[in-house]
Amino acid sequence: MIRGLITVMDLGISGRRAAVAAGTAGLGFASAQALAAEGVRVTICGSDEGRAKEAAERIGAAYVVADLTRPEEAARFVEEAGPVDILVTNGPGPAPGTALATPASAYQEALNRSLLAVVHMCLAAVPGMRAAGWGRIVAITSAGVRQPYPNLVLSNTARAGATGFLKTLATECAADGVTVNSVLPGLHDTARLRGMNGGKRPPGRVGEPSDFGAVVAFLCSEQARFVTGTATPVDGGANQSLL
Repeated sequence: MIRGLITVMDLGISGRRAAVAAGTAGLGFASAQALAAEGVRVTICGSDEGRAKEAAERIGAAYVVADLTRPEEAARFVEEAGPVDILVTNGPGPAPGTALATPASAYQEALNRSLLAVVHMCLAAVPGMRAAGWGRIVAITSAGVRQPYPNLVLSNTARAGATGFLKTLATECAADGVTVNSVLPGLHDTARLRGMNGGKRPPGRVGEPSDFGAVVAFLCSEQARFVTGTATPVDGGANQSLL
């Protein structure tokens, strides 16, 4: 499609239904916004009704209030948004801490947030996708699954587990027209990152949230039907590994 001098790719997902977890701000909101711009009927969720309603109104989406630190709430979000063709999993990360300073008792909550919530959302969405013969799952995880962060042992552990689950699920669903991928964000100019930098945009190369959302939308597209089981960095080249 040509609009003026700009070529616009039709992703072929207009009219599809999507659930975007933790879509009230940051990269979750950018992903929901990118999908809504493609004509997808989006439902987002957040733990605060006021923020969820405001974010949904900005992009013409529906919303559900859900606490994604509780796996059963994550599943309920998908069920209330459904049946969905597209699922974007996302959620608040665990607290920081080193391996030796973090007590074993802290791991269950981290697993609930960043592993089991993902599992519950996927298990709620996949049966309908398989029955329809079409589905897209994109998980927002962390670059820590490739190169663990020194002070984020809970996130490193839980999200590595989620990545293993997603890779296994991708293999099981490949023949059913359902793709499963994850995206590994680098530094993007979100309110959370500015809050960590005294309210200012950090120096150096920082991505725009819309850059990230565009990658998520592409992985949900018809054109990406042969892309599955991947963990794709969206970090401006910060990841230096060969694989």
